[in-house]
Amino acid sequence: MKKLICEKIIRIIKGKQKLEEELNVKLTIRGKEVEIEGEPEDEYIAEKVIDALDFGFPFSAVMMIKEEDTVFEILNIKDYTRRKDMEIIKARIIGKGGGTLAVLSELTKCFFEIKDNRVGIIGLADHIKNAQDAMIYLINGSKQSNVYTFLEKHQPRPIVDLGLKEPKKKK
Repeated sequence: MKKLICEKIIRIIKGKQKLEEELNVKLTIRGKEVEIEGEPEDEYIAEKVIDALDFGFPFSAVMMIKEEDTVFEILNIKDYTRRKDMEIIKARIIGKGGGTLAVLSELTKCFFEIKDNRVGIIGLADHIKNAQDAMIYLINGSKQSNVYTFLEKHQPRPIVDLGLKEPKKKK
């Protein structure tokens, strides 16, 4: 049994039934505290999903976390810079009208969300490393065009299926 404290508890309350069905867990909500009961593996995934929902990700992106290869990571901006003007750094990450974030999402095939001085990333394990590197470069002051070029050059190569893995069974 795990307990979490959530700021955006309304989002969890609204999606409680769907979360319980999709994640195979029982959620108990008391104030801002969410209690998760279920199998240990299901509890772990539910904890990640609820953290991502609390971070501000849309429900559709959050439900990807339950897939086997999908990862949810949080980067703390202050870990990568000594600058005090966080608004300027966040503005560089977001870009004019959200343009930089949109291009980063397109190039990395990941979802991004910014909250306080942290950046949340949801994506496939193959793509997360590039997304993190791109964010760190932007935080450190690299030009957006240089970051885009880096991402274009470092696209993960598709894995050739040699027929060794068993196909996934539909539930």
